[in-house]
Amino acid sequence: MLSKLLAAAAFAGLLLAAQPGHAYTIFVSNERDNTVSVVDSETLEVVETIDVGRRPRGITLSQDHSKLFVCVGDDDRIDVIDTETYEVVGTLPSGPDPELFVLDPDGRYLYIANEDDNKVTVTDIDAQKIVTEVRVGVEPEGMGISPDGKTLVNTSETTNMAHFIDTDAMEITHNILVGSRPREAQYTSDGEEIWVSAEIGGTVSVISDATRKIKHTINFDIRGIPKEAIQPVGIELTEDGKRAYVAMGPSNRVAVIDQETYEVLDYYLVGQRVWHMAMSPQEDRLYSANGVSSDLSVIDLEDGKVLKSIPVGRLPWGVAIKP
Repeated sequence: MLSKLLAAAAFAGLLLAAQPGHAYTIFVSNERDNTVSVVDSETLEVVETIDVGRRPRGITLSQDHSKLFVCVGDDDRIDVIDTETYEVVGTLPSGPDPELFVLDPDGRYLYIANEDDNKVTVTDIDAQKIVTEVRVGVEPEGMGISPDGKTLVNTSETTNMAHFIDTDAMEITHNILVGSRPREAQYTSDGEEIWVSAEIGGTVSVISDATRKIKHTINFDIRGIPKEAIQPVGIELTEDGKRAYVAMGPSNRVAVIDQETYEVLDYYLVGQRVWHMAMSPQEDRLYSANGVSSDLSVIDLEDGKVLKSIPVGRLPWGVAIKP
């Protein structure tokens, strides 16, 4: 009897393992090819290539994951892709040269950085129209939204500032000077900190949301890599508040950081000019877009190993994951 029970339990375990509950889909924007690559998480192979507008960069998913939004900068619009059929099913207005954007927590608005006209554009997804614009610093790029949706943070590359915007009034409340050429802004899951990467400054500024002041500056030192090649760009923060991952540009590394102590713990060697990243739904893998080597690195975060390099399109830029 015991042996039958054990056999039944083993069979049930195999069934659970075979279920696609942990399968997900990875989308990668390819800036030079004007495409989005679709990667299967189980086979780790490209299963589809989607043609989009010119110079796709920032990508993000709708709240229900049914749509993928893609910034196509040279066409001054957002392309909308059906995540089941992999077809472009519409467009949204964006303002000129959209680069990065963020979806508000309610899933209604896209907050879009317009690099060419120094504005943040707010687009109503359902109404398919621009509802307002906010003038910010020169060359806006990074976009972070607080968990409650009340505060938007935009970084301006040339002004070297993080702009805090009240999303009710749609007005700037604070301007904070950060490192040279800030690229991305990310809120921690508890909403208490904003991490801002500085590409040329080679640092990450950790800003307190309560005081709107820099509470810590993270520096990087990679053995054998010149300082000028250490260029922080993309940031990924775990939900449990324990780890942070920073893409280090032409140093071809991803930094591993303790979110609580701000200590740099390790570096993963990935492809050439690592730009933006995304974590799996279980936060056990990290995927990095490597522009110069035109591939996607797969990092096992539990074992601390780079598992594979997946060829995608030319100049991969952004990564988004559909659970």
